[in-house]
Amino acid sequence: MINVALLGTCDTKLDELLFLREAIQENPNVAVTLIDVGRHETRHEAIDYPHAKLVQSYGNGQDVSELPRGEVIKTMASYATKLVKELFNRGDGTHIYGIISAGGSGGTSLTAAVMRDALPIGFPKMIVSTVASGDTGPIVEETDITLMYSVVDVAGLNQVLRTVLSNAGAAIAGMACSYASRRTASASVSKKRVGITMFGVTTPAVDAIRKHLESNYDVETYVFHATGHGGKAMERLVREGALDAVLDLTTTEVCDHLTGGVMSAGETRLQAAAKSGIPNVVSVGATDMSNFGPRNSVPERYRLRKLYEHNPVVTLMRTSEQEATEVGDFVAAQLRQHAQDPKMIEVWLPQGGISMIATPDGPFADAAADAAMFKAIKDGLAGSNIEIKEDTRDINDASFARDIAEALMDKLRRYSKYE
Repeated sequence: MINVALLGTCDTKLDELLFLREAIQENPNVAVTLIDVGRHETRHEAIDYPHAKLVQSYGNGQDVSELPRGEVIKTMASYATKLVKELFNRGDGTHIYGIISAGGSGGTSLTAAVMRDALPIGFPKMIVSTVASGDTGPIVEETDITLMYSVVDVAGLNQVLRTVLSNAGAAIAGMACSYASRRTASASVSKKRVGITMFGVTTPAVDAIRKHLESNYDVETYVFHATGHGGKAMERLVREGALDAVLDLTTTEVCDHLTGGVMSAGETRLQAAAKSGIPNVVSVGATDMSNFGPRNSVPERYRLRKLYEHNPVVTLMRTSEQEATEVGDFVAAQLRQHAQDPKMIEVWLPQGGISMIATPDGPFADAAADAAMFKAIKDGLAGSNIEIKEDTRDINDASFARDIAEALMDKLRRYSKYE
């Protein structure tokens, strides 16, 4: 039997959760493990992990009923995360192959945290939510949670909600069965898995790198759009052991982190591959820019800066000389401080242009800013045993793309794990 975990606040959503449970079990090959993450204890024979058991076995036994709502969500999420990790790792018949929840904003926040923290990318995750049609970035973040809008509130069964929950139940059951069949397949991964970061202004380079690697080597490439969540997703896959090497061509998310742009991947960007010790070739693609929304959304302090409308919803701001120095300092510090094996890291500096629009005569051409960043990187990595390649070509030059791809393959061939 294939098990699916169903998370929910049974003190407020029991009828809806029981209906969803039955919808999932319409598939005769699927069973449900119902986990109560509510504030108060609820008694029902269908609940496999009641509130009290979750608090006693996976928490410290404290009474959460009087805590503020936000604290309840964080506390119950931490307890459920421990349980779900255990259910995922079990080798017996209670191992889970999918997870689903249904609820409002609070329940969505709680169960999304559990799914993000307890389960790897690729594991079936679904949330039926009242907030699934809004800004879903904080819910999904860098994971692959599937969201289904509930249309009506998850507050009393009616024809619309029954239809939505029935569809969701059938969907997660099918996803779990598919995942189980793939998980038990005997075929092993043979191709080396290479992560590459890309932005619109580095697309020609990434296309050339991808084609070169996949045409000449037993390699499968994973291209990540450097929009904040893209960088986080790549680094999550590195931590999960799902990538064998990284060609971090486009590190533009660092600019957004430092300037308050809308596509930051946070303060830990560049750490995962360095810490893992896997082959890691880094460049500075699109670090000539920070990203904002429509032109009228650019912060007042930046209104007089050099701006470029990439499209109606994305406005780019040229990195200043001071900001470029800060970007270089950040890149060097992250690599130097977190390198498990400095010889597996290499940094390429394309002096002919760091993006499609930063080449000579381009709208973001600024040789002084680029030189400041290059100097900060070189100074910051001096004596680190991390090799730096200074190249006169621009980042989208076809021969540059080929050579940086070969540099990664050279490290991958020398990586002891694959000798």
